[in-house]
This record gives sequence, C-alpha cells and structure tokens, in this order.
Amino acid sequence: MHKYFEFEKYGTNYRREFIGGLTTFLAMAYILVVNPLTLSLASIEDLPEALRMDYGAVFVATALASALGSLIMGLLGKYPLALAPGMGLNAFFAYTVVLGSGIPWQHALGAVFISGVFFLILTLTGLREKIINAIPVELKYAVGAGIGLFITFVGLQNAKIIVNNDATLVGLGDLSNPDTLLAIFGLIITVIMMTRGITGAVFYGMVITVIVGMIFKLIDVPTQVVGSVPSLAPTFGAAFSSFGDSSFYTTAMLGVILTFFFVDFFDNAGTLVAVANQAGLMKDGKLENAGRALISDSVASTAGAILGTSTVTSYIESSAGVAAGARTGFASLVTAGLFILSIFFFPLLSVVTAPVTAPALIIVGVLMVSSLGKIDWTRFEIAVPAFLTIIAMPLSYSIATGIAIGFIFYPITMLIKGRGKDIHPIMYFFFVIFVLYFIFLQH
Repeated sequence: MHKYFEFEKYGTNYRREFIGGLTTFLAMAYILVVNPLTLSLASIEDLPEALRMDYGAVFVATALASALGSLIMGLLGKYPLALAPGMGLNAFFAYTVVLGSGIPWQHALGAVFISGVFFLILTLTGLREKIINAIPVELKYAVGAGIGLFITFVGLQNAKIIVNNDATLVGLGDLSNPDTLLAIFGLIITVIMMTRGITGAVFYGMVITVIVGMIFKLIDVPTQVVGSVPSLAPTFGAAFSSFGDSSFYTTAMLGVILTFFFVDFFDNAGTLVAVANQAGLMKDGKLENAGRALISDSVASTAGAILGTSTVTSYIESSAGVAAGARTGFASLVTAGLFILSIFFFPLLSVVTAPVTAPALIIVGVLMVSSLGKIDWTRFEIAVPAFLTIIAMPLSYSIATGIAIGFIFYPITMLIKGRGKDIHPIMYFFFVIFVLYFIFLQH
C-alpha cells in the first residue's frame, strides 16, 4: 500500500496519513447532520410530506456517497481530498428547486444524475477544462461568494435569527426564543474555536451545542448511541423515476441541471487546485493525475444521485487534513472508512436539530465569501455582473437566478466597454440560454 501511494516520494507514513484522514473527517463530519436536515426541509413547518425526503435515507445516502467519493479519489486520483454532498448545492436543491419551485425531489435527483453524467463526459473528452477557462475568473469568484451569502441566510433563518417581516420582507427574530439562543450560543462557541484555529471547530461546535441543548432540555437525549442502519429504500433509485414523467422535460429543469453542473464545475476545480497547492503537489503549475481526480468527482455525483443525495463534490475542509500531515490518497481512504462507520451512529446523530446546524451554515458562508477580495471592483464592467450575481442569490432565494443574471450582464457590460473581443464565444451561448431561461420561467 505504501508503495502504491508513494509514501517515500512525499515524505509521509501511515501515521501521518491516518491522522490527516481523521482530521479531514472531523472537519467535515457536520455534513452527516446538515445534509439530511437540509434535503428533508426539516426546518420548514407545515410542509407536505411529499416534498420532504426521508431523513434516515438521506443520512445513509450522504454517508455512502461521501465514502464512495473519497474512496475513488484516494485510489484513482491519489489525492488527500475527501468528497461529500456540497454545501450550497444541497441548499439549492432543497430551498430553490423543491421548496421554491415546487419541483418534486425525485426530479431534482434526476437533474443531479444528468449533470453528473455530463460532468463525466466533459471530463473524459477534455472539454471541461475549456469551459472552465471560458468563464471569467471574476464570475467564478462571484458565484462562490454569492452561494456563501445564500447559505448564511439559510442558516440565520433556521436559527430564527432572521424571520419574515411583512413590512420589510425580513427582520430580526425573537432573540429570547430558547432555540434561537441555543443557535447563537453555538455560533459564538464555533467562532471562538475557529478563531483559535482548532481543527474540526465546526464539528466540535455542534457537539457542544447539542450537549448544552440537552442540559437545558431543548433537545431530547438519545435513547441509544449505536443502532440499526436506516433504510435507503425511500431514496435509492428515485432519480430514475423522474425520467418517465413528462413534467421533467421543461426549460425550468434545464436551468436546474445547468446550475448543478456549473456550481460543481467551479467548486471542484477550485478546491482541487487549492488543496493540491497546499500539499505541495503542484508541479510547474500543473496537477498530476488531475484527470483522474476530476473523474472521481463526476462518478461520485452520479452515484450520489442514485443513492439519494444532492451533488457530491470535493471539500475544502480537506485542507485541514493536509495541514495535519496528509499527502496521499491513503488519507482519503481513512476518511472514507470513517464515513462508513458513521452509518451505525444514526440514533446519536438524528437528534441534532436545525438550531444546532445553523452555526455551521453561517460559518461555511463566512469561509465562502472570502473570494470577494479576489474580484477587481475598480473595473465597473466586471463589478456590475459580479455584484448582481452575488446579491441576487440571497435576495431571490435562488442560486440559479444569481448565476443567470451575472452571465447575462457580463457580455452586456463588456460589449459597451468595447471589450467584446475579450468575451469567449461560450459566454454568448450562456447569455442566450439564460435569457431564454427567464423568458420561459415566467410561463
């Protein structure tokens, strides 16, 4: 095993790789709770059961998809990079597609599956890199920042820190509400640990918040720690049921598929480069085995859709494992094994409530908006589409809308500025697609 992963070449050993894999798991273990709560729309009251995904099934799907993605990345890509259902994409899945548009979650899974297949085809043909290069870097940064704001907004809502206000649309909630106070406590604890640089701060913050919630009887104490594995039947293969429904073949669904595709497109590539650079795996500005790593991501997304979860993508939390010593794909195998073991702890994890996960959403949002500083705000032709992309996501409660608006305004401002030659032809294609998207969205 050590020869396959070239431990000597990268100056590592089993101990460092195990600690790195464990650290990565602790840093991203929150997804085991946040993803099922998000996809099941657990924080939304009086919602028809038909719109909710089964919590237990999504939990198992999340763990299995994360394990599978990390396993393939470790064995095929040989990178210390773990995968799991992406934050932002799961919020788009639940709040924009299912809740906002009333699209059945089975259709949403079908869209994830198709985007994953497209992803795989483009990766194998080499077109993926060309499309990534065609999209202006400023818009890539804007998409990441906009999703960060959207996730934070969802977290604040789940904590009931921000609530509906008929006069001003939104307003400050009742801060004396016990559940809201618990979420605020969790946020403060997590911020303190993050500021101190504690690895796995988001996960530990959730654990501490759960314990405090139990002490004050805001959260039920679990009757058992280890139990039977929930059934995967409610979600397994549900993605394929949508293909026989004529309502699946609409312009709105095309927009959903494109959004899943684009966001995962940018997120995975950016994370791969960032983690590889941190681990010292970049050579002459290029990544070894980059193609295999990208294939790992696309295969994981299609498999995740079949299991019953939103798009699987690379996690920036892998950087915590790299900081702890991980340098090879063996660390990803360790992370994959821990995700498998977590399935048996469902009774313990199932008691975690929305106020407990809200701080995690807010913190992830904070981390994602760091890309704002990389946008050249002095160039108005860039600032306008970037700003509209960012602000439209939380205000329209739709990641897709933010992307569409930004991609429409970019060629407009660039042409007016006299920089039409700087626009890649693919961006004109996106312009037409998204204009049609808005036209048909109104019908």
